[in-house]
Amino acid sequence: MSPFNEKNGIVWMNGKLVPWKEANIHIASHVIHYGSSLFEGFRAYDTPKGTAIFRNSAHIRRLYNSCKMYRMEIPFTRDEFEKAVIETIRANKLKACYIRPVVYRGYGTLGVDPFPNPIDCAILVWEWGQYLGEEALENGVDVKISTWQRMAPNTFPALAKSGANYMNSQLIKMEALLEGYVEGIALNVRGHISEGSGENIFIVINGELHTPPLSSSILPGITRDTVICLAKDLGITLVEETIPREMLYIAEEVFFTGSAAEITPIRSVDKITIGSGKRGQVVKRLQDEFFAYVNGEREDKYHWLTYV
Repeated sequence: MSPFNEKNGIVWMNGKLVPWKEANIHIASHVIHYGSSLFEGFRAYDTPKGTAIFRNSAHIRRLYNSCKMYRMEIPFTRDEFEKAVIETIRANKLKACYIRPVVYRGYGTLGVDPFPNPIDCAILVWEWGQYLGEEALENGVDVKISTWQRMAPNTFPALAKSGANYMNSQLIKMEALLEGYVEGIALNVRGHISEGSGENIFIVINGELHTPPLSSSILPGITRDTVICLAKDLGITLVEETIPREMLYIAEEVFFTGSAAEITPIRSVDKITIGSGKRGQVVKRLQDEFFAYVNGEREDKYHWLTYV
C-alpha cells in the first residue's frame, strides 16, 4: 500500500498548493536526465502542544547550502521556504509526518549544461513510520559493510544532499537487502568508516562516543548534530575521528542516526554481534533524551521545535 495520500494530498510547488495527482513535471526536465536535484528529509511530531516540526530551520539552511554548491539559486528566501513547510503540513492536516523539500532543475533544454533550466521547488509531506522497521529502535538491526564506497573527495560534494549522491546510496541499500541485511555501511576511499546509505554512524568505545568527521565523505546530519548536543548534556565524551572498519566489530555499541532512522541501534555488523547484541545503555539514554525533545516533553532550550 502506498504511504502517500494520493486522494486528498496537497503538494507545495513553486509557491502554490496543488493536488497530489497534479504535482507533475515534464519528462524533458533536466533533473530526470542528469540528477540535478537537492533535497531534505525531516519530521514533524505530534506533541501535547500540537504538531511540531523538528529543526525546520537547520534543514532548510542545509538545503540552501547544498544548492549553493551546485550554483542553484532558490527563488524564495529561507524564511519563505520555512513558512512553506508549515503551510504544506497545515494543508494536509497531518499531526505527524515526514517532510521532503526538493529543489531541482526543471524543463528548459537538454544537455549537461544546467544553466538554461529553471530552478523549481516542491514540498511533499506524508505519514511515515519507522524507517528501518517497527522494532528497530529497541531490537536493533543487522548490517554489513558494503562493497560500494562513498564518493571520493573532489568528485561529488558529500556535504550536499543531492539526488545524484543517492544513486550511490541505492547501490549500498540494494546490496544489503539482497544479502539479507537491513542496511549497509559504506567506507570512504581510504577504507575508513563513512556512513550508511542514508544515516550517520556513532560507536561507543570504553563508554565514549566516536563518530567520523565531515572529511570522511559524510553528510553533515542534523540528527547527528542533535546527538552531539545531547551527548554533551548527558556528560558523554564525544570524539570526532577517523574510524577504521574493525572498530565496529569491537565496539560496545554502534548506532545509526538520521531524520528517517532517528536513533537506531545496530546489533550486528557482518554477522559479528555488537556488544550483547541488544540495545546498549548509551543508545537508550540518547534515545530517551531525543524523543523527550521531539515529543515536546523537555524544555526546548535549543529552539529545535517549530509548532504548526
